[in-house]
Amino acid sequence: MDLVDDLELLDEYDELEFDGFGVAAGDTSTQNKNKYDTTSAVEYRNGKDMQGIPWERLNYGRDDYRGQRLNGYRNYESLSRSHELLDSECKQVDKKGTFYDFCFNTRLAKSTVVHFQLRDLVWATSKHDVYMSQNYSVMHWSSLLQRGEEVLNVVDHVFPKQKARGARPLFRMQICSMAVRNNLMVAGGFRGELVCKYIDQPGVSFCTNITDDDDNITNAVDVYESPNGSTRVMAANNDSVVRVFDTERFSLLSHFTFPWSVNNTSVSPDGKLVAVLGDSSGCLIADLQSGKEIASLRGHLDYSFSSAWHPDGRVLATGNQDTTCRLWDVRNLSQSFAVLKGRIGAVRGLKFSSDGRFLAMAEAADFVHVYDSHADYSKEQEIDIFGEIAGVSFSPDAEALFVGVADRTYGSLIEFSRRHRYDYLNSYL
Repeated sequence: MDLVDDLELLDEYDELEFDGFGVAAGDTSTQNKNKYDTTSAVEYRNGKDMQGIPWERLNYGRDDYRGQRLNGYRNYESLSRSHELLDSECKQVDKKGTFYDFCFNTRLAKSTVVHFQLRDLVWATSKHDVYMSQNYSVMHWSSLLQRGEEVLNVVDHVFPKQKARGARPLFRMQICSMAVRNNLMVAGGFRGELVCKYIDQPGVSFCTNITDDDDNITNAVDVYESPNGSTRVMAANNDSVVRVFDTERFSLLSHFTFPWSVNNTSVSPDGKLVAVLGDSSGCLIADLQSGKEIASLRGHLDYSFSSAWHPDGRVLATGNQDTTCRLWDVRNLSQSFAVLKGRIGAVRGLKFSSDGRFLAMAEAADFVHVYDSHADYSKEQEIDIFGEIAGVSFSPDAEALFVGVADRTYGSLIEFSRRHRYDYLNSYL
């Protein structure tokens, strides 16, 4: 649901004020930058809405609309199961934490969601550099320069720079999954495509359809390091297969078949284990060398679409359409040691900060939760916004948190900065 329709904006607000929002990211000319394009930390502290929503011009206030959203939003379920006992399992948390402060919101950078269940579409490579998908493109946003540019376009024919074995040119690929690590950008397509590109080099290094069936979606992609230090690309598909490619010749190294459509995978920090989630209420942990199942995780009530490993490799987080995230200790996988509850819908995005201190949990819409692992996940910061969430990403140094909002009018990139006890020193820098 687009908020521009849901909010019933008054007068000619949407025609007059948002006329320039369709400009390409990077067009920062004065005529396309009005008072609603951006929100700074100073403006926010002085009372401006974080997303620039003009509540003073609407028939109801923010709190009233929040109540309407909570009552009216319908979470998508693949399996209709009773949630009667779920609330009793969920951890009681203190929601008064503030770990990241609002820093900036820009509508010159916005993500689009191609498949409503796939929301890992925002990746930060530094506290100033963020990559996000926009239909047939990947855009780079520099928060330092306040400027964006297109770095990958797959609206027309795409050819790899070098002919790798099995590579096939692509045409008009809609991006529904992506990952950026180690200078390598990987994008998955709505018809089973896979594209790999080094962000500091021109052209596409590798592209192909990983299946022959156009109905098979590349649901998730990832870049990771194997135990021997080499870089690998993993692609999960709804043909029930997980494929692993090397990044020297982009040859297929291995493929593992599972009993259901694979919606998400994540590799443990040591590169030895992989979490496999899909169209099942159960999740698997498998040996990455052989693909053999090591453990089956039970507790979720619906299909799962997100997962993340703590940097120490001991904790796995899984996100599910039953509106919960479960935390698992790999030393005892018989049951989850904590269940974290969302407010409005499916948990479709999970990320740990690089230092392991924080876990960001993104719902399908409106809420991002940041938990403090040092407090046994019992302290939380709840980020309350409006709109479908395209993805969340910590910067590699954990100093910034980015949230992508996908909406026709209020779509934006929101930046938060980590709070430190010595923040007062910033005034002297």
